[in-house]
Amino acid sequence: MHQMLCDVALDEAARRRLEALPGVTLRTLPPHERGWELQEDLLRGPEFLLCKLPPRNVDAMADLKLIQLSSVGYEHLRNRGFADKPVRVCNARGLFDPAIAEWVLAMIVNLTRDLRAMVRNQEQARWERADRFQLEVRGGVVGLWGYGGIGRETARLAKAFGMIAHVMTRAGVKPRPNTYAQPGTGDPDGVLPDRVFVAGQEHEFLSGLDYLVLALPHTRESDGMVGEEVLRSLPRTAFVLNVARGPIIQEKALLRALAEGWIAGAALDTHFAYPLPPEHPLWRMPNVILTPHIAGADKSRAFPGRMAELFAENVTRYREGRPLLNEVTPKEWREA
Repeated sequence: MHQMLCDVALDEAARRRLEALPGVTLRTLPPHERGWELQEDLLRGPEFLLCKLPPRNVDAMADLKLIQLSSVGYEHLRNRGFADKPVRVCNARGLFDPAIAEWVLAMIVNLTRDLRAMVRNQEQARWERADRFQLEVRGGVVGLWGYGGIGRETARLAKAFGMIAHVMTRAGVKPRPNTYAQPGTGDPDGVLPDRVFVAGQEHEFLSGLDYLVLALPHTRESDGMVGEEVLRSLPRTAFVLNVARGPIIQEKALLRALAEGWIAGAALDTHFAYPLPPEHPLWRMPNVILTPHIAGADKSRAFPGRMAELFAENVTRYREGRPLLNEVTPKEWREA
């Protein structure tokens, strides 16, 4: 019997899904959010591990073949040497795309209609029918910097809202095989963008946007890439939305852009510190919406089932010698 070890909270239906795999046993542990060590009696036997963060003594797991992460980000593991180890690592691309795309569209509508100001008016019993409360998103241009799962599902929803989708990637848009996606979501064939821009066309891409959505991984190349030059290339009426990682944007440049009107505003789900200190000026900016890194909604009712589905599929694929879904490649480890 093959052994699976799970360090992620699953509901009963999700556990049954895993236990139904033929020739496999499942053992569950209480979830760990931070550094932890696996007890000695489990260092031999488990071949497949589902976790948010691998245990500190993962190298002592003698029979381990596959780690399935319950998170999309893996840059925090870049120094663990997985690029040179025989154990294979897959992330959770695709599980969070619908929820994050919903967050993006919700923020686009909220920023466009200045919902924050309307709520403040409500709290003060103030009747104000300003022009800025009556704008539409239909016909607006949403620019997706990065076209992985989040970008593709955001494009699909944006098109349903009657918006125009522009995409910025290093080398164009292509089909996306061997990546998890829920049926009916995203753009697996890469056919939705109205325009695609590649490296060297950044200014042309930015200058025509109403909304810039950062949906690319945090790598050495993308770290701090959104600075003064990028922010000044946007129209002054444009909004910036970040669901990627906080450090992709240069903090000082963003604060100046918001304070001095280089851009109209921002919605940020990823930040420069966790938690963002109460004295940070972003909290008090009227043209900013802050959320505490919850766009992915891993506490939703649907998450345990999706997580079990992905883990079960990758265990099955491994045993059958087929390509895994969402496998982190050596190139991705090097760039992290």
